[in-house]
Amino acid sequence: MSQPPPPPRSAPQQAQPVFDALPERSRWRYKPRRASLLWRNRAIRIGVLITLLALCGLVILALVREQTGTRGFLVGLGLATLPVPLLLAAFRWLDRVEPGPWRHLAFAFAWGAFAAALVALTANTFAARWIATATADPSSADTLGATVVAPVVEESAKAAAVFLLFFFRRRDFTGLVDGVVIAGFTATGFAFTENILYLGRAFDDDQSTGSDGFESMTAATFFVRIVMSPFAHPLFTVLTGIGFGLAALAARRRKFRRTALPLLGLVLSMGMHALWNGSASMLGPYGFYAVYALVMVPVFGLLTWLTIWSRQRELRTVSSALPAYAAAGWLASAEPSALASMRARTAARDFARRTQGPAAAHAVAEYQRFATSLAFLRHRAQRGAVDPDFVAREQELLHHMWRRKEVASPALTYAARSTGAVWVPPPYRDYEGYNPYRV
Repeated sequence: MSQPPPPPRSAPQQAQPVFDALPERSRWRYKPRRASLLWRNRAIRIGVLITLLALCGLVILALVREQTGTRGFLVGLGLATLPVPLLLAAFRWLDRVEPGPWRHLAFAFAWGAFAAALVALTANTFAARWIATATADPSSADTLGATVVAPVVEESAKAAAVFLLFFFRRRDFTGLVDGVVIAGFTATGFAFTENILYLGRAFDDDQSTGSDGFESMTAATFFVRIVMSPFAHPLFTVLTGIGFGLAALAARRRKFRRTALPLLGLVLSMGMHALWNGSASMLGPYGFYAVYALVMVPVFGLLTWLTIWSRQRELRTVSSALPAYAAAGWLASAEPSALASMRARTAARDFARRTQGPAAAHAVAEYQRFATSLAFLRHRAQRGAVDPDFVAREQELLHHMWRRKEVASPALTYAARSTGAVWVPPPYRDYEGYNPYRV
């Protein structure tokens, strides 16, 4: 593991870094060379992806409306929307240390709401009809479908979004929290569409029977799915996300671990889903509430604690990885402690906004994000999970930090002092070694 290169102004006898004072590279991003194939064109890929998700959305919503009726669809849509902002805000809060791109989270939600829901509805309907025909017992077919088929199909369909982002956007998928957040967004989207279906069906049944008020099917369905268990689908799929997150932390030479952990997470998510559906369809109301209280709530609490602990661990990673860059002169001595504190980060943005305006606050936020990515990059390299483009990626991050340093460094230094987070520099070390920024 090479030491950080000296900053550009610590060695005046050397040429300046290639990114210094070059306005035309102000938005530069490192991109590995790739073959000039048509499907590698970013605009084409995005266009195809949006088109496919939009088609899936139109098809699944049309199928749901067909089963619920127009009035049932609108009622279900309104009620199913209620928990969505709260769930998304909770998962986004977990991702505040190194916020992932919104486009990835939007893709995850859309995949869950449209693509995964369409696959699940089609496959579950086909499987239920096939089992009913094969066994000549529709009631047992519904139970078997809900307990065995639905968990496998639905969790596999949701896991596909996590896999796609893990495989194609590996740079932004750095650990356990990323896996939890992406899985949570995917499952929230899936639950949103499923809730429209169930609430719309319940309302349609109530219209047929004349039921209303607290004794109606709509009220009962709303209580079970929206009040009691809005976290059910996110809870299942988060287990898959944890598997992918742990795989992201594993060294590249640990190929078995990087393959087995996501599969184990997927199997556990299927098992939890099967237990939940089985308790509702086979154990009766008392069995369902017992599983809810004795299994689901404790597991939810445990996973919540694990995710928050991982979030704090990310901050500790920042505090342990960035001092090397501060000692080499890239950061001010107080910056690592400020960047390792969410309170200090907020204070730095507020200070920049008060003194220099919204643009300065935005620059500080970008600086914080780039510095966090730099800390994670170095931490992975220290653990043996060295990225193939480590040097170029480090250059990119330092390039963007250097361009924002004039605004961000004073704000972070002020925040470190005002919040009491003061870092004591380590003894001086001569950080010599490679310098990929020399011309």
